[in-house]
Amino acid sequence: MSASTRDVLTLDKSSISQISPYIPQPGVHHPDSPDDRPHVTLTFATSLDSNLSLAPGVQTALSGPQSKAMTHYLRSKHSAILIGVGTAIADDPSLNCRFEGVGGYGGKGVEGQPRPIVIDPQARWQWSAESKVIKLAREGKGRAPWVFTLVEVDGERRKTLESVGGEVIIAGAQPSSRMSWDYILYELKRRDTESVMIEGGGAVINDLLTPSNIRFVDTVVVTIAPVWLGKGGVQVCPDEREVGGNKVPIARLKDVKWVPLGDDVVLCGVAPRH
Repeated sequence: MSASTRDVLTLDKSSISQISPYIPQPGVHHPDSPDDRPHVTLTFATSLDSNLSLAPGVQTALSGPQSKAMTHYLRSKHSAILIGVGTAIADDPSLNCRFEGVGGYGGKGVEGQPRPIVIDPQARWQWSAESKVIKLAREGKGRAPWVFTLVEVDGERRKTLESVGGEVIIAGAQPSSRMSWDYILYELKRRDTESVMIEGGGAVINDLLTPSNIRFVDTVVVTIAPVWLGKGGVQVCPDEREVGGNKVPIARLKDVKWVPLGDDVVLCGVAPRH
């Protein structure tokens, strides 16, 4: 098998048919989604105790082979894939798609490859020509990332990114050290991004699930692995929501489907509109 197809992933048609209703369709605007932003799919893998990893900065494999293939199928159906700077630093992620038939893995050019998006307000991610995402873009097996930041980036890093087609996007005034989702999604839409798959890490997921931000989420696809990671891990646990002084649930998914994939189970659902 050639180097370009050696790691190709596939998923059976039955699993694809169950997940497809929760995936944005290219060129089809969902009637409940505002026109000024992309479709947002929130997706991640978690343990039974809602942990993403054993500890901050520790790369922890949770997805089995089938659910991993499912994740790459999801990537092939989105315009972009978004992570926070903590994940970029800890994992040196590839942020590309290895599903059968996409560009670099049996397809032409970079067709089917999502645009990597890294949210890095203080420009902490020290990417280089040897970073996986940069190397894959150079090899035609992925797209170069767009990096959202609040500060200037040194010339060498910017040059490395732009040499493979990436971009540094410096935001204007923001309400805090974290960029607003309004701004991020508006800028992505302005760059013709129809859909974005938000994968993590913990800070990004928990911020998006806060009572004020969950309105930006359209669909949710969560892989649940049959393992407990224990205390001290990176947990999905957003801030509480109160109404009239009483604590209430932040949100409840609708049109829910549970899809078994190997030892894992995948939860698919539609986020409510507030």
